[in-house]
Parts: sequence; structure tokens; C-alpha cells
Amino acid sequence: MRTFAIIILLGLSYAQELCDQFSHETNDGYEFNNNAWGLYSGHGSQCTYIDGADYSGVAWRSAWSWSNSQDSVKAFPYSGRQLPIKRIVNQIYSLPSTALWSYTGSNIRTNVAYDLFTSSNMDHPTSSGDYELMIWLGRIGTIWPIGQSVGSVMVEDMQWDLWVGYNGDMKVFTFVAPEQRYHYSGDILRYFDFISNTQGFPAESQYLLTFQFGSECFTGDGALFTCHNFWAEAH
Repeated sequence: MRTFAIIILLGLSYAQELCDQFSHETNDGYEFNNNAWGLYSGHGSQCTYIDGADYSGVAWRSAWSWSNSQDSVKAFPYSGRQLPIKRIVNQIYSLPSTALWSYTGSNIRTNVAYDLFTSSNMDHPTSSGDYELMIWLGRIGTIWPIGQSVGSVMVEDMQWDLWVGYNGDMKVFTFVAPEQRYHYSGDILRYFDFISNTQGFPAESQYLLTFQFGSECFTGDGALFTCHNFWAEAH
């Protein structure tokens, strides 16, 4: 298990404020995006604040309030490890990562998740792919992944509920924690190994496009998602 530093945020002034729909920033090998891609399905607002970025990872927060269309995602504010070289999944040795998070607010319906896209085309836009892998560390409120549950599975000696479905032509695999996991430390490649071995995911022909961690925002008032630390590598 990797040791990491928790960046204390109280009393700090924000280094960068991202409030436009797709406000974006890069820093020390990481990217940040306010990513309010579904804002027109509801009413509300959102801003994302970058609080720190260095060798030990990044710290940031997203403050939001969204209403209407309760089952529609309004945004996925995220931090992501930049991938300057696109590689086939089965040629990647490991995807180690740590994440530490918390949430406050009223009537929140949201998740906290890793989100990774893959495609047979290394130049595919990074907003989607042929396949999507999500790992829900947290689920708050009455929300569900795309598709249907195929049952309880074990990956990295942890229990997950695996859901499989389609978002248009893109096949989506979602591992859902049975209870909130506020701290994760592990190797995301193990989840690709699992769906390759059990669900027919073609790891030998899919390029990894993204390596992101964030929160899908449905509805809620005065929500504050705090990513105390996100660190990731691709080897």
C-alpha cells in the first residue's frame, strides 16, 4: 500500500477556480475539469477548485447545487492522470492509484467514482470510448449504474456489485462498493483483468484513453465534494 500525504485545505486560498461548463486546467501531470456536461438537463450551478498538485497527488473540491431531471447526470467534475502515450490495456503493467474523499450537503444524489474509457482507436475523443470502466467507491442517494447487476464479485480482496450495460454503442462495466469506501488504494488494472477474464473485454485491442477520478452529480443542495488526495500512475 502506497503512503501518501493528505493535503490540509482549511484556511488555504484557492489556487485555481473553474466555474465555466468545461473549465479545464493541467498541473504536474494531472488535469482538472469542471465538466458540467449535462447542465442543460437541470437547474443549478457548479464550481471546481484546485487546491494543490505535486508528486504526491492532487487535492481539489467541487461545490454544486442541481435540481430537476433527478435521474440525469448534470456533471462529472474530475481530476485525471494525463496519458501522453496511449497504450493497449494488456500491454500496461499496472495502474496504481489512491483516492481519499468526503461529501457534505443536503438531499444529495451522487456517486464518487473512477472513470476510464478505452477504444480500439488511440485517437478516439476522450469523452467516450468503445468501453467504459467505472469503479464506484461511493453511492449517495437512489441512483444506479447503467445496465443490470450480474452479481457480487471479488477484486483485490474487496467485494463489489458488478453492473453491465450499454450507453449507446459503448459497453459499460461498473463495480459498485457495497458501502462507502472513503479511502481506496490499489491497482485499477486488476479490474480490467477481471472483465477480460469473465466478461469478454478485449484487452488485447483496446487503448486506454482516460484515467479519471470524480463525482457524477445528479441532484442536491449545497453539495461539497472534497477530493483530499488523488494519485495515479500508468506503468
